[in-house]
Amino acid sequence: MHPMLNIGIRAARAAGNVITRNMERIDTLQVDQKGRNDFVSDVDRAAEAEIIGVLKKAYPDHSILAEESGLIGSADAEYQWIVDPLDGTTNFLHGYPYFSVSIALMHKNRIDQGIVYNPVSQELFTATRGDGAWLNSKRIRVSKTNHLHKALLGTGFPYRPGQDLDFYQRTLRHYTEKSLGIRRAGSAALDLAAVAAGRLDGVWLVGLNSWDIAAGALIVREAGGLLNDFAGGDTWMDGGEVLAGTPKVHHEMLQVMKPLIQSRNKNA
Repeated sequence: MHPMLNIGIRAARAAGNVITRNMERIDTLQVDQKGRNDFVSDVDRAAEAEIIGVLKKAYPDHSILAEESGLIGSADAEYQWIVDPLDGTTNFLHGYPYFSVSIALMHKNRIDQGIVYNPVSQELFTATRGDGAWLNSKRIRVSKTNHLHKALLGTGFPYRPGQDLDFYQRTLRHYTEKSLGIRRAGSAALDLAAVAAGRLDGVWLVGLNSWDIAAGALIVREAGGLLNDFAGGDTWMDGGEVLAGTPKVHHEMLQVMKPLIQSRNKNA
């Protein structure tokens, strides 16, 4: 195992311990509202502090971009960790057991390591660039599903002000008509990991930040999947729109998305 991946796993497990210790006291937590339908709790902050502590002890020269703390260190650092201490906070606050810790490592603006950890199931999804994707100690690959009409898809609804709900509803209608079914579970990082493990055949996700998707994106690609923005490009880290899947499902999903994007751009 790559030594930097090992440190990232240590940090993810430390955050997971914070999260699981607090699952029985959700009603006593301090919860602040960052925006409409956007919450942060004491657990998010404590889990993030654990991650930052582990990473900084091992690599004091690395920078960290974390959801709650922002940028720590230099934006020009050769190595930068991208951290979401609790992806699926709303699920956690409702006792719905689908949330994760997501940690990625960028080296010279390329994602080198990816970790998505489900502290409830203790499933650990990892990837090192060029070395494949893993679930605990087992190598994983995307499914062999080769047609959209046979595909089980995942998605994430837009839920913040200013997000284009009308456009999303058009994508939902088209993919519902053309696929086997749609699932919306509430953690983008775990949704991407599910594609990598063959549990979902494709996903389309909107309104995301880099910490939601960086780790999961590498895991998908190292598992043999394809991942792009909705137009088939590579602006997903900054643009917040991600489409991923098995190679053939990904292709068909992009073909469905193409006229919808053209229509959106025309009406913008």
